[in-house]
Amino acid sequence: MVPCRHHFMQLTAEASFFAVLILILSVIIHEVAHGYAANALGDPTPRLAGRLTLNPLAHIDPIGSVLIPIFLILTNAGILFGWAKPVPYNPYNLKNQRWGELLVAAAGPLSNLLIAGVFAIFARVAVAYALPTAAISFAELIVFANLFLGLFNMIPIPPFDGYGVITGALPYRYAASLRTFEQRVRAWGPLGLLAVLFIFVMVLSGPFYAFVLWIFRLLIGG
Repeated sequence: MVPCRHHFMQLTAEASFFAVLILILSVIIHEVAHGYAANALGDPTPRLAGRLTLNPLAHIDPIGSVLIPIFLILTNAGILFGWAKPVPYNPYNLKNQRWGELLVAAAGPLSNLLIAGVFAIFARVAVAYALPTAAISFAELIVFANLFLGLFNMIPIPPFDGYGVITGALPYRYAASLRTFEQRVRAWGPLGLLAVLFIFVMVLSGPFYAFVLWIFRLLIGG
């Protein structure tokens, strides 16, 4: 289910295609934002790895960027989510050792929230000037996808960015154990992420979706 203005509608085949495309582009921008933040703070790792580009081939994860989104749509799961290959960076190269990790972690979600804000303004203008309904719906789809992606990644559990924001904000002696726990979760690979997603869907998906929808309606004026 995807929110439209004033009501919900089932995704058509065409809308499903655009939803997956928007999701892929959004997660790519998310990862590129991480890379640019790290590069700006003195770590050349993302640039040397060829990740400071919007070329999808450099970022697409076959499972997270393609198979999972398509599976969620085909099964009418009621949620659309995905991920790209994480951008590598070395926190020890960052010039700002106190806040650098926090800034790099926050850059991805903030890029999505910025996109959501820009297209929310476009959607309001489109409504005010009676632009075609398709343009309004497309803008709203972009708003919701990026709002969901940005806020979801700010959930403070590993391996999401919200966890990196917390560890980056805490003094080192307190953050060390959190980093160790995150490394253990990451060592599980895709199984760790799928476990986190399963817990989210089973426990938090309802309240979180309602929260995202509330902010969505505030942004577009619905």
